[in-house]
Amino acid sequence: MLNALEAVRRGTRLVYSQGLRRYVFLPILVNLLVYAGMLSYVLGEFGGWLDSWMAMVPSWLEWLDWLIWPLFVVSLGLIVFFSFTLVTHLIAAPFYGFLAARAEVELTGREPIDDRGWLKTGLDALGRELLKLAYILPRMIGLFILSWIPVVNLIAPLLWAAFSAWVMAITYLDYPMDNNKVSFADMRKRLSARWWPSLSFGGLVTLITWIPLANLFLIPGAVAGAVLMWDQHYRQLPVVRR
Repeated sequence: MLNALEAVRRGTRLVYSQGLRRYVFLPILVNLLVYAGMLSYVLGEFGGWLDSWMAMVPSWLEWLDWLIWPLFVVSLGLIVFFSFTLVTHLIAAPFYGFLAARAEVELTGREPIDDRGWLKTGLDALGRELLKLAYILPRMIGLFILSWIPVVNLIAPLLWAAFSAWVMAITYLDYPMDNNKVSFADMRKRLSARWWPSLSFGGLVTLITWIPLANLFLIPGAVAGAVLMWDQHYRQLPVVRR
């Protein structure tokens, strides 16, 4: 059975082949601009954030400063990662949807079950991203609050890591599912039904996004890899009725 690493490897090789490259370079440019802007902002504000965080540590936990400081850095990195991911995918969603549709034809020989046309597909992709935001943001805010609660925040990095894998699975595997008229609720149920392929793929994509600059060129491969994962692990699952 196809694993996440093989899916991304094959997907990356495909997206830079002739015929698909045109779907790749504009999202890369968008991601690069957002990446540069966010990195500049975080580096400028980091010192103030760290001082505010440490000021909230109660005096009886000051002996744990050596542990709390790196936990803050890890938590901040994960928060920045989520913010970057949400912004770039909202902007690039239509391009990734088109890329996933074309990759499905190349990789599986099947046309997506989508008759909406280019314009409606692009607009619907933006709507789908907003639906993802409505699902992700409340959970992200809850984790952010936990990250500021003394003692509880010691496990925050682990919770962020697990949440990151789940969010990346939702973000990327949704492209081929949306193209095949799988509802957002049905998509989440399918991912839960095959939780290991979902989390392993999402975890791998999370790691990819943490590779500076190289991630910009690997993310399109993850989109095509999601098509392979859809075809191998989720397509055959029964439609979930409400």
